Amino acid sequence: MNQLNEAISKIGVVPVIKLSNPERDAAPLAKALCEGGLPVAEVTFRAAGADKAIRIMKETCPEMIVGAGTVLTEEQAQAAVDAGAQFIVSPGFSKTLADKCVELNIQYFPGVTTATEYQMALPYGYEVVKFFPAEESGGLKKIKSLSAPFPMFKVMPTGGVNLKNLEEYLSCPVIAACGGTYMVKADDIESGNWEKIIDLCKQTREIVDRVRG
Repeated sequence: MNQLNEAISKIGVVPVIKLSNPERDAAPLAKALCEGGLPVAEVTFRAAGADKAIRIMKETCPEMIVGAGTVLTEEQAQAAVDAGAQFIVSPGFSKTLADKCVELNIQYFPGVTTATEYQMALPYGYEVVKFFPAEESGGLKKIKSLSAPFPMFKVMPTGGVNLKNLEEYLSCPVIAACGGTYMVKADDIESGNWEKIIDLCKQTREIVDRVRG
């Protein structure tokens, strides 16, 4: 895998973040994730100001890997790159967006859950694809089944991954890393409960280290 994919795989879990108030929350959240041992974030464009949040997080913790999630348009991809995003994630596969990411020279993790979508992604030479929504789409059983005809892909399952099933996912050699929201719940961010977020990140880190050494 390339250097970015290797780094994300080593961290093991990517917090998927929606920030309604990036000016207030992006900096302390970045610090909490780093303190908890998960120095990576997928900031979703489901909330306005995602590009601002990306910029603030990178400025606050330059060592973090920060990318953009729920990117649906070329304009959002451009805004993310301009803000300093290191990768782009979309919920499905888009040839238009894939081509834009090639133009922007940025890592793209397209969302796939079917053999057709895997095959659409194949010409781009991706090492890692997102499997979303993971649990609702068949979970680890389906991921393993699709890995038989498509062994060239590592997978980043997102959607329904939590502390209870994280170890099972990470134990599968097909899994590059997992995406999750359980450690960055909106209520905890809104209330500034950074200690809880740090604790959940540390629990996650313990599982990753136990499974992957």
